Amino acid sequence: MTGQPRLRPAPARLAALRPLPAGGPARAVYLALALLVVLGWVLFALRGEQFLTMENIVGIQQRSAALGIVAIGQTMVILAGSLDLSVAYLISLTSLVAAETMAGGDGMVVPAIAAVLAVSATVGLVNGLVVTGLRVHAFIATLGVGLIVAGLLDARYDGPAGSVPASFQHLGYDRIGPLPVSALLWAAVAAAAWFLLRRTRLGHRIYAVGGDAEVARLSGVRTGRVVVAAHVICSVCAGIGGLLLASRLGAGAPTVGTDGGYDLESIAAVVLGGTALAGGRGGVAGTVGGVLLLAVLDSVFNQLEIDSFAKDVVRGVVLVAALAIYARGRRTP
Repeated sequence: MTGQPRLRPAPARLAALRPLPAGGPARAVYLALALLVVLGWVLFALRGEQFLTMENIVGIQQRSAALGIVAIGQTMVILAGSLDLSVAYLISLTSLVAAETMAGGDGMVVPAIAAVLAVSATVGLVNGLVVTGLRVHAFIATLGVGLIVAGLLDARYDGPAGSVPASFQHLGYDRIGPLPVSALLWAAVAAAAWFLLRRTRLGHRIYAVGGDAEVARLSGVRTGRVVVAAHVICSVCAGIGGLLLASRLGAGAPTVGTDGGYDLESIAAVVLGGTALAGGRGGVAGTVGGVLLLAVLDSVFNQLEIDSFAKDVVRGVVLVAALAIYARGRRTP
């Protein structure tokens, strides 16, 4: 024998490396969501209005679906100890790829979806390789890739382009009973992500790499591949978000992602849901709660006609308070 064979990590060893999801913060965000709903109901009752109407509930679900899907992907990269600031630009790019490929034709829906997924996976692969291969910090790497995409969009587009057939617009507007189709899509993406994180080897490795990359490497985990995979998943989720927004707009738009602030909003939702920015702790359930909390907060502000600047201030205070509470909880023995 010329050398020792490389040991592969056993599933039991990987399970031991994987920290448990942050159940406490996830419960906290749902408690905050319940309190916010009660507060909204009381405020509108005092005004002689109703807050929990079917129209408002459906509106909240529809408005939060795209952000929710993007935030699920962001959860993956943050759990792996990275992050992605290119998602907003990728959403704009994929909305245009979808709309221009469909060109209003029903027969081009499937090729357009395939093209979006391919473009998204390619951008995610580039992000992951720059982070792991060139060892550029994820903040700089993904922002740089995003700015490259933004430059390409600015050079080619002055406004909306392409068109989405009416059949595909059902994705953004139709309902099955009280549930919008877009919300069901979000639920399906969240369920798939939960299964991947909790029931697959890749999910265990994502937690392991985010928890302690060096320990994971010494245990036989190829940490670079795990981070690249997480970035690809995140970008694919952003592409799905671009498809959803294209279905709602009826066309692609070069600024739909950046105007919506999906990069920082998705990170805020993940953090509100209790996922640690350092990685290795958190999960999908908390992220879903974080997205819903932001959506309900926006709904309350919009119906009360509160100034947009005041909304930003309150959202910032909520985010800082959540970070402070979670940090204090982790320091408590």
